[in-house]
Amino acid sequence: MPDYALELAAGGRVAGVDEAGRGPLAGPVMAAAVIFHGPPPETLAILLDDSKKLSAERREAAFGVLRAAARAGVLDFAVAAASAAEIGRLNILRATHLAMFRAVARLRTAPDIALVDGNAPPLLACPVRCVVKGDSLSLSIAAASILAKVTRDRAMTRLDGRWPGYGFARHAGYPTALHRAALERLGPCPHHRRGFAPVDQLCLL
Repeated sequence: MPDYALELAAGGRVAGVDEAGRGPLAGPVMAAAVIFHGPPPETLAILLDDSKKLSAERREAAFGVLRAAARAGVLDFAVAAASAAEIGRLNILRATHLAMFRAVARLRTAPDIALVDGNAPPLLACPVRCVVKGDSLSLSIAAASILAKVTRDRAMTRLDGRWPGYGFARHAGYPTALHRAALERLGPCPHHRRGFAPVDQLCLL
């Protein structure tokens, strides 16, 4: 389970940063940044973990508690995206870093350092420390992973209403058998990502 040790060791205002949606064939990549104003209360900390390890119901519950904690002044957070068009233009890694840059820039208080999940440091306006499997080690990164994942899933559900037939609400744009079959049947929509082989192959037909 993640804890607050990395934040305490870093000192100052520490932002945990994570993304959601690098692997899908459609939709934006989302990033979130979280600054806790001191160690989070145990009632909040026990809800936080790598978003991929949590059920959708537990992620939604944690998301609600995090938003309430932000209103109470326990933390500051921001979420930002890079669009499918930006992913096609920049590539997925650079677009992910752009979403992270935007999320950190939207925080009410500028962080002294950012703990970023993974091993590829984005260019931010503060020093960056990469933490491999950070969403399993750092409460700030775990919180960011939940905020990014839930926000993206909700965005894909809205997209499902605008582009019915692809099943975005069910698979969130990931390359499931259902999504691949719909893609072959309907062709790509404007929210499918150029530069991803299954999409580009259909665009050439």
